[in-house]
Amino acid sequence: MRDLLAQSDCLVERPAVEAALDRMAEQMTRDLADCLPVFYCVMNGGLITTGHLLTRLGFPLEVDYLHATRYRGETQGSKLHWRVSPEIDMRDRHVVIVDDILDEGTTLAAIIEHCQRNGAASIASAVLVDKRHDRKAIPGWRADYCGLEVEDRYVFGFGMDYKGYWRNAPGIFAPRGL
Repeated sequence: MRDLLAQSDCLVERPAVEAALDRMAEQMTRDLADCLPVFYCVMNGGLITTGHLLTRLGFPLEVDYLHATRYRGETQGSKLHWRVSPEIDMRDRHVVIVDDILDEGTTLAAIIEHCQRNGAASIASAVLVDKRHDRKAIPGWRADYCGLEVEDRYVFGFGMDYKGYWRNAPGIFAPRGL
């Protein structure tokens, strides 16, 4: 794991990540400033994106988290596993789900469905990264707020992990050969 970063390609450097977060925050401010929304951070991947995004938003909002995963330390997803449900009631609220990446979107789609069943007034998705490919859980699906698009490679950094490591990498990286 120590050598992984040095043996990976940097797809997006930190200044470009920061600029993407700025653009997302501007759009969210235009759309949500008067809504008193609740932001739900999808743990663990959404933690860094959520933290950096929230400091850019100058309007009142509530923050909570949930933990639903398909990866459980692996590089390929499997069955959805719910670890923690949100505590703040979403009924009749404007909800923003913040995650690190929209890859196939199976996890995010299940979370959105959960919010719909629990009576959210509106639901928006926000991801730092959207991976370009045609394998989305919902064909043609795009997040409501997206910072960056990357090629179809396994990526890590800025919240995304490689086998549980390198969420703290200061950009978006892809291991060579994966």
